[in-house]
Amino acid sequence: MKAKPEIEKNASTEEKIKEAARRVFTKKGYAAARTRDIAEESGFNLALINYYFRSKEKLFDIIIMENLQLFIHSIMGIVNDPDTTLQEKIEILISHYIDMLVKNPYIPLFVLSEINADPKKLIAKIGFDKMQRGDMYLVKQWKELAAAKKLTINPVHILVNVLSMTIFPFVASPLLRNRTGMSMEQFNALMEERKKLIPIWISAMINTKPHP
Repeated sequence: MKAKPEIEKNASTEEKIKEAARRVFTKKGYAAARTRDIAEESGFNLALINYYFRSKEKLFDIIIMENLQLFIHSIMGIVNDPDTTLQEKIEILISHYIDMLVKNPYIPLFVLSEINADPKKLIAKIGFDKMQRGDMYLVKQWKELAAAKKLTINPVHILVNVLSMTIFPFVASPLLRNRTGMSMEQFNALMEERKKLIPIWISAMINTKPHP
């Protein structure tokens, strides 16, 4: 008796399932989302979703990695743009980070979990290992600014501040919204305000001379 041929996977179906999953994960969070919810949102049955992705965990990982890879690709164009100043690059990067996190609020906790589990694996997956830091135009501009202003501050402090001020509010979002009574819409509006405020704070840090 001949075995039944395997159903040919359809790229359009796969994308529709992923889009539905993104909506469900964003609305309910990873923990509360069920594969059944994704099936209802997509209009496909559970068996088909399991055939394409095997599990909710696998589907979630694929979506996260695709989002991160697209984001890394987009910021490479920003950091290597010779036509924008260092300050403009910082403003654009912060805006991109916040836009990405508003659309994908579950990313920070996923990244933190992956960093704790295997940081080298995560770096390779999203393409960070292919980034030549010394060749970035942003690095060149920083070195020129540091030389002109005689800055002694370690640029890692700037990077840490940009990341923490941009990402931490999304990590703490459930607590912040619970304690302040903010809706998700109000929280996102607050994040829009931070697009303008964070570059101001970073600029002040760069331009403020330390006390002797």
